[in-house]
Amino acid sequence: PLSYYPSTHSCCSIFASHLFDPTNTETMAPLSSLLTVALATSASAFSVQSAIKPSVRTETKLYENFGFDFAEDQVENTPQIILGEANYKKWVNSVDPNNMLNRQYPVLSRVRELGLLEKTAELGVLSKLEKQGLTLEKAEELLPLLEELGLLSLVANNQQLLINGVAPVAIEGAPILLPVVAGALEVGPAAFYLAAATFAGLDAYLFASGAEVPFLGLSAGAVAGLLLIPLSLVSAVVGGALGNLKK
Repeated sequence: PLSYYPSTHSCCSIFASHLFDPTNTETMAPLSSLLTVALATSASAFSVQSAIKPSVRTETKLYENFGFDFAEDQVENTPQIILGEANYKKWVNSVDPNNMLNRQYPVLSRVRELGLLEKTAELGVLSKLEKQGLTLEKAEELLPLLEELGLLSLVANNQQLLINGVAPVAIEGAPILLPVVAGALEVGPAAFYLAAATFAGLDAYLFASGAEVPFLGLSAGAVAGLLLIPLSLVSAVVGGALGNLKK
């Protein structure tokens, strides 16, 4: 009959009491060894998995279409002969050597055509500079200072901008500016300080009056300031430099 067989609960209780009996050394030794191996294996597996980190690579490739699928792909739609700024300039030169893209302002030829060297000598600009203290020896002393300030490197790194941007304004306006500069050098630093104050004051007046450029509606002070403010700064710097030369 079923009553002769112990219940399932009784079997489990008997097995547990026999397994975890402190006096039963034959059972506890293998069990402790098994637990030790299991813990060591788990710890080693965890340490190996935590030590391995996925490497993340940064994408550095650049796209003209900013990576958008709907944007135009320059490589696919542009002929290789004009792809890129260097190739495009080279191709333009092959089509028209006298193109506006690569044309440089003819500095030497315009100086000769306008007779700027003759006018400089006639007005005595160099002698007036020497009178203000700018001699050849002083100019040589200023070269290391200009290099320390980075001005010479700035000029060397921006030759194209200076030739096509600054040189045309300076050279084409030189016939008018040379007599004014010669007269200011005759007076001294005070004349340049006065010019700086005049340029700045004129620009301030245009802002205060609310004057506008005809047909454009732009502020006259903002537009004229693109010329007046640089002239004011240059005049002030020249006046300060001439004042220091006499010390």
